[in-house]
Amino acid sequence: MTSRKPRVVLGVSAGIAAYKVCELLRRLTESGHDVTVVPTRDALRFVGEPTWAALSGNPVSTEVWDGVARVPHVRLGQDADLVFVAPATADLLARAAHGLADDLLTNTLLTARCPVVFAPAMHTEMWEHPATRANVATLRARGAIVVEPASGRLTGKDTGPGRLPDPAELFEAARRVLDRGAVQPDLAGRHVVVSAGGTREPLDPVRFIGNRSSGLQGYALARTAAARGARVTLVAANVALPDPAGARVVPVGSAEEMRKAVLEAAGDADAVVMAAAVADFRPVDYRGSKIKKAEGAEPEPIRLAKNPDILAELGERRRAGQVIVGFAAETDDVLANGRAKLARKRSDLLVVNQVGEDLTFGRPDNAAVILGADGSSTEVERGAKEALADVVWDLVAARLDPLPAD
Repeated sequence: MTSRKPRVVLGVSAGIAAYKVCELLRRLTESGHDVTVVPTRDALRFVGEPTWAALSGNPVSTEVWDGVARVPHVRLGQDADLVFVAPATADLLARAAHGLADDLLTNTLLTARCPVVFAPAMHTEMWEHPATRANVATLRARGAIVVEPASGRLTGKDTGPGRLPDPAELFEAARRVLDRGAVQPDLAGRHVVVSAGGTREPLDPVRFIGNRSSGLQGYALARTAAARGARVTLVAANVALPDPAGARVVPVGSAEEMRKAVLEAAGDADAVVMAAAVADFRPVDYRGSKIKKAEGAEPEPIRLAKNPDILAELGERRRAGQVIVGFAAETDDVLANGRAKLARKRSDLLVVNQVGEDLTFGRPDNAAVILGADGSSTEVERGAKEALADVVWDLVAARLDPLPAD
């Protein structure tokens, strides 16, 4: 007996970014999802009905009057496991927030009892307008996940926030929400800061002291937090990965740059997760030109100075109710070193990894023990880094103060 394919309603509103959603649709169908595309009338001005039908393998309609015997304006929402709207224009967000039902997509949104995700795309001025921000807040308050748009090139020469995230990352967002099922987004209304990657401390214009961190675990944490409804700031050091959908990415290079970015973002954050591998030391002397090799001479020693301890500073400067999570990459005496670090850094949680050749760095999987300042210990068996991310956020969510009542 074969299990039923997950049913996804892919709503498409009238934005030029609709062409990107064809790639999202392809990824959903090829990964075994049963997708019904429900465009708005004007969305078909950007991508036509034959394209959506061919890529999905299902009929396409914009009207509640098509196939009335099947009652599509009710059944689509009732039967769906996920409703994902991309692009979500300012107009669509406004109609959804006010409960309008003047086409098949808005009717579907009203009847859906499954998770609903909106991926906005519009010009910066429209995204930042108070009316749009209010509509987004209303949708989030009702339990919908509204993915923060990316920053970048928009229509014409405009650049700024409002760009539809990469289709591959939208697919990952959809997959993460489907994996969680009908669970309410427990990080909705929260701002979380995640650091990722490895800092580099320059020696000269071509050389640096660095580490092997790929950023995969930090990106998994950011992606998972966004899928659970959080507003995510991702401080990324030297990472060659696509921006996770829903995260505002702040690129940095050195430990000092990371310190400045993390402390600034942490000012209003509910939780900060320091998953980055921050260099403990930096060269005292930076050479403005390449260090040359002198024939017959030994290289000069490299003098090192301590870098700022970002995690410890976060522990000292935390505001009331803020949850701080650190990571510890250890090779020996893993748990003993982890417990000592947890106490020294004044963190709420410490994710302890054993690292080494073919362990953790650059791999898609991870294993860890998460130590709590309350004496708790949670072991996470080796598995996908997103699975570890979910456990981290479970523990964080349990430690957050309740949000104030409206």
